[in-house]
Amino acid sequence: MGAMDKQQSLPEDDADLRQFLRGTSFFGGLEPKIAEQVLAMLKQRRVAAGETLFSEGESGHSMYIVCEGALMVSRHCPHGTEARLQMMRPGDFFGVTALIEMEARPFGCIAEKDSVVYELTNADLYQLYKTDLKGYVLVLQNVARELCRRLRKAAVRIASLEDTLHQKERST
Repeated sequence: MGAMDKQQSLPEDDADLRQFLRGTSFFGGLEPKIAEQVLAMLKQRRVAAGETLFSEGESGHSMYIVCEGALMVSRHCPHGTEARLQMMRPGDFFGVTALIEMEARPFGCIAEKDSVVYELTNADLYQLYKTDLKGYVLVLQNVARELCRRLRKAAVRIASLEDTLHQKERST
């Protein structure tokens, strides 16, 4: 049984879980009504340690918010190695490129620990667009902010790798 087979809706009576999710950057600045609308769209997925949530190159239609556990996002390198890009922990969200680009997933994701994630699909996001344009724009702003933070971090990592490469070249 894969991760796709283990979905359930967000429990309506779990105030702690709702508070946790509303405290993530994905829900930042959303009015309570909009937040509840998005919360009602989320589907819980349990992913066992070592299980693949999704693979690089797959068609993607969902993003995820981590509630429990840890998941590694990685990408295959041209020479056969794997680049471990980022560990996703409780409160992190990822997979948003699938919602925005409608392209194959640029990376894969495997659970490092037993994990619980909440899934939002592109159909859910489209439903928000149709019913609450302001809420839709705020959600996309939160996604854009997170992507900008990650781009900044990636730029620092790339610069550091380039610096290391240049130092090795000078020493040989």
